[in-house]
Amino acid sequence: GGFVTYATALFDEGTVVSFVERFGRVLEAVAADVSVPVGGIEILSANERTRILESFNDSARAVDGSATLVSLFEAQVAAAPDAVAVEFGGRSWTYGRLDEWAAQVARRLVELGVGAEARVALGMRRSVELIVGMVAVAKAGGAYVPVDPEQPAERTEYILGTADPVCVLTTGRDGFGVEGARPVVIVAEPETFSAGGSVAVPLPAHTAYVIFTSGSTGRPKGVAVPHAAIANQLVWKRAAFGLGAQDAVLLKTAATFDLSVWEFWSALVSGGRVVVAEPEGHRDPQYLLGLIEAGRVSTLHVVPSMLEALHAAAGGALPGSLRRVLAIGEALPADLAAAVRSVNPRVGLFNLYGPTEAAVSVTWHEVGDADVASVPIGAPVWNSRVFVLDGRLRPVPVGVAGELYLAGVQLARGYHGRPELTAERFVADPFAGDGSRLYRTGDLVRWTAGGELDYLGRTDFQVKVRGFRIELGEIEAVLRAQPQVVGAVVAVRSDPRTGERLVGYVVPEAAAGTGIDTGALSAAVGEVLPSYMVPSAWVVLEALPLNVNGKVDRRALPEPVFEAAVFRAPVT
Repeated sequence: GGFVTYATALFDEGTVVSFVERFGRVLEAVAADVSVPVGGIEILSANERTRILESFNDSARAVDGSATLVSLFEAQVAAAPDAVAVEFGGRSWTYGRLDEWAAQVARRLVELGVGAEARVALGMRRSVELIVGMVAVAKAGGAYVPVDPEQPAERTEYILGTADPVCVLTTGRDGFGVEGARPVVIVAEPETFSAGGSVAVPLPAHTAYVIFTSGSTGRPKGVAVPHAAIANQLVWKRAAFGLGAQDAVLLKTAATFDLSVWEFWSALVSGGRVVVAEPEGHRDPQYLLGLIEAGRVSTLHVVPSMLEALHAAAGGALPGSLRRVLAIGEALPADLAAAVRSVNPRVGLFNLYGPTEAAVSVTWHEVGDADVASVPIGAPVWNSRVFVLDGRLRPVPVGVAGELYLAGVQLARGYHGRPELTAERFVADPFAGDGSRLYRTGDLVRWTAGGELDYLGRTDFQVKVRGFRIELGEIEAVLRAQPQVVGAVVAVRSDPRTGERLVGYVVPEAAAGTGIDTGALSAAVGEVLPSYMVPSAWVVLEALPLNVNGKVDRRALPEPVFEAAVFRAPVT
């Protein structure tokens, strides 16, 4: 026999009972077999295992298995050919006209040899031509590969060399030159339009797009996503948020970032409008707010860094046409979520999670009043499953941190031309007997009692400074909680005299101007975190640098100036 004493201010009875039950299982397992490895002891009960693996993943829904980007788009063309599909630069194009234009480009692509699994590069800035190019590639049965005309030439050459596209679609004003024998097709609006409709019929298993993301080795990796994956995502999204002909979506994200897939296709498969921002518009929050208002945009897809910038530029009150804001790409700070909701009660705020390797988002959560400490990333979308596993690929209990693995119809096919990397990140699913795969995200999460996921950070974003393991996100959360700070990033910088040091980059609130008392900030952080987690240097910024995707650009953070101490010779 025995008993457990616990602090009721820290634990509830159910948690302590689960501790006792697990301890009992450990003792029973060891008593039954003293040779059992510690890591091999099963600490979950049968009911817990069923709840975590099956109940929390009860996401199966009937979706048309033949659906592709082409079929979803052409269904909207047939339903309302005269409805406005795209607005850009003071002009608009109907679904019928967009379909006809795309079909003409698609026929040209077919003549060049584009078909199933063939790739076409899109070397265009944000424009109606870019949308036409995407639809045309899908109609020709190929896969589009977005390439940023402004990125370094060396990166472009590597992407084109890896993707090996049949041709490159561009416009006469983008100046996207490609050396070599690869054909370049200029997408220009024709004077006369011929019939639209299908040119080829891609299958759900065929690749729809290949988006290149940064790689840990420094070489971009191309994620190949099939039609079935993105079709499931869009059909779920259309149903979950009630998207229809009354909705308008803002397109302001670079096509090389998978958040743009939402912006390009959500409206086009729902009968709504795509309101396109000017190529440089994503850098100006005031311009975007004006475009949202003028275009009567109802649905905004945004990374939290951009949401914070828009919220600040709007003085808190977002444009009245907005009905829903979908945040993804970074952890959504609870204080930012609360601030947005308090001033904009009519706007639904949703926190979603998903890597490029799983067709944009695989979990979702509607932000509510209970999300005061953190905002969960939610439960799985249709036909997706999520697992929180330990190093042995065994499920961990509710509340215990583990690495997130994804399964289901939305998984990418893998990395184009990188079988070794595909085999490393896409592994066999031990919970299914049908040969399906899991995608290893590298993200650290934990289950809540209600069957949602809390995001804790990256498994590979942990740093080690002077022997101490540190999660930078924990320090950043403490800094954001300080009343004089509205934005914060923590990084590790190396100094030749003292080695690696933590540096805090902070943006002061408007009332403080560009000044902030870093001494007081150090003291405040020191009251919450151990001394080794307090930044030893501070850099005050007017704003955090954002990359083209709206995320914090850590590479653009300035190097701190470490002051050298005057040498004093020993005296004894």
